[in-house]
Amino acid sequence: MSSPNTISVEKLARLIGTPKCPTLIDVRTDEDFAADPRLVPGSVRRPFGEVAEWAAEFEGRSAVVICQKGLKLSQGVAAWLRHAGVPADILEGGVRAWAEGGQPRMPTEKLPPRDARGRTVWVTRARPKIDRIACPWLIRRFVDPNAVFLFVAPSEVEAVAERFRAAPFDIDAPGVFWTHRGERCSFDVMVEEFGLITPPLLHLARIVRGADTARVDLAPEAPGLLAASLGLSRMYPDDLAQLEAGMLLYDAFYRWCRDATGETHNWPTNKLGPTR
Repeated sequence: MSSPNTISVEKLARLIGTPKCPTLIDVRTDEDFAADPRLVPGSVRRPFGEVAEWAAEFEGRSAVVICQKGLKLSQGVAAWLRHAGVPADILEGGVRAWAEGGQPRMPTEKLPPRDARGRTVWVTRARPKIDRIACPWLIRRFVDPNAVFLFVAPSEVEAVAERFRAAPFDIDAPGVFWTHRGERCSFDVMVEEFGLITPPLLHLARIVRGADTARVDLAPEAPGLLAASLGLSRMYPDDLAQLEAGMLLYDAFYRWCRDATGETHNWPTNKLGPTR
């Protein structure tokens, strides 16, 4: 039985990728992290010994604290966070239990540099349609919940990336890492490179690829995603407003891929009795 203020690997795995996921804070020692520099998807690193200084950063949010085994470091940091008014649990068994449970882990060397506020910054072409909404959704839900996205004129993406230390994505330019590769779209590349190889995300990637590359035969749901995406692009003249609306769209597609692919919806077959 789980002890108070803990969360199981299975329960946390169900929360990651959803809007209800708590803030995930990795507080492993530098030695433990160096031995395996991969993160539970969506988590941020913070030094356990400085929790009193950074605890206020998470005010107003719930948190799950993650260390190597789910023992003293997690217990101590979570207690400090609760002292600061932040509801905090610990991951039962820590990173070790997460890995033993076969859950995905994100390689940190693939992350772009963070800004002064600890956020990754990304840049792409303005007026997004499919891939340029799907990729930010994936990043916000599984990589960096606080990521910043800059939408600029296509001709200026590379220059903005250089001047503002942003990672360019979904552009056709030499040397750009986060973009189409062969028949795979940028979303496919991010799922693979960030170590997020799970059945629901692979299913969603196929739908995105079909909608984004005009191969709607790849998945029956691809035409629906294409239609919804083009509709959103016409509803929202502001790219960031469209991104916020698109987050809900991809939340729904992800939950369908994860939980509801076997479910059908039929009009009730039982006829109503005669009315009087």
